[in-house]
Amino acid sequence: MSWAVIFSSQRTDADPAGYAAAAVRMLDLAAQQPGYVGVEDARDEDGFGITISYWEDLESIGLWREQAEHLMVQQLGRERWYKSYHLRVCRIERESSFEQTANDG
Repeated sequence: MSWAVIFSSQRTDADPAGYAAAAVRMLDLAAQQPGYVGVEDARDEDGFGITISYWEDLESIGLWREQAEHLMVQQLGRERWYKSYHLRVCRIERESSFEQTANDG
């Protein structure tokens, strides 16, 4: 069983270059954390975004939440980059997938 952290946010117009650099750094840093499985990320032209990170267990999520550099970026997000955000932690009970191949037409 794995876990998902769903982070949906509405960005401000402040410091887009700083935000972009921090976002890339956080994705790289998360990938180095024990228990990290993967990430999916999307943002629209109005600044609304959703990032879903996947983890092996709740302990791994807790360690990521408390990682020192991540804590600093969280603070910057509240001070500068986000109008609002919502964070949800969910257990993944089931999943399925589909991938079209060249032979599918």
